[in-house]
Amino acid sequence: MELTQQQWEMVKPYLPQHDVIQQGKGRPRVDSRHILEGILWVLRTGAPWKDMPSRYPSYQTCHRRYQEWVENGVLENILRGLLADLESRGKIDLSEVYIDGSFASAKKGALALVKQSAAKGARSWQLRIATVFLSDYSLEVLRRMKSL
Repeated sequence: MELTQQQWEMVKPYLPQHDVIQQGKGRPRVDSRHILEGILWVLRTGAPWKDMPSRYPSYQTCHRRYQEWVENGVLENILRGLLADLESRGKIDLSEVYIDGSFASAKKGALALVKQSAAKGARSWQLRIATVFLSDYSLEVLRRMKSL
C-alpha cells in the first residue's frame, strides 16, 4: 500500500524522528515511510511477513520496526490521530461504535452477497488505513478511548 504525499504528510508527525548516523558508524536507518507502507501491506493483506513484495524493505526490518512502534505506542497514536481527523470532519462518530461480525466474510465458503457487501462504497483513505489497524490491539485502544 503506497501512501500519497498528502497521506504521508498527515501520518509523518506521529512517527519518531531518529538522529542521522554519523558516516562510517553503523547502518543507516531505513526510511520510515517505506517501512510503514510495508507494515500496512502486511496488515491489509494478512500475508505472512516473509511474503512481503520486494518493493518494500526486508520483512525482518519491517517486522522489527512494527514491534518497536507497537511497544512505543506509535501505531496507537497514528490510529488515534486518524480517528480524531475523521471525527473532526464528521466522518465517524465514536460514541456509536460497534462491531458486527456478520459483515466479515472470513470463511472460504462465504456467500457471494456477503463478499460483495464488504466491497461496496467508496471510503476515505483515512478510514481504510484506520480499518487496517482494527486488530485486537487496536480495538482495545478504541475501548479505552470511549471510556475517556
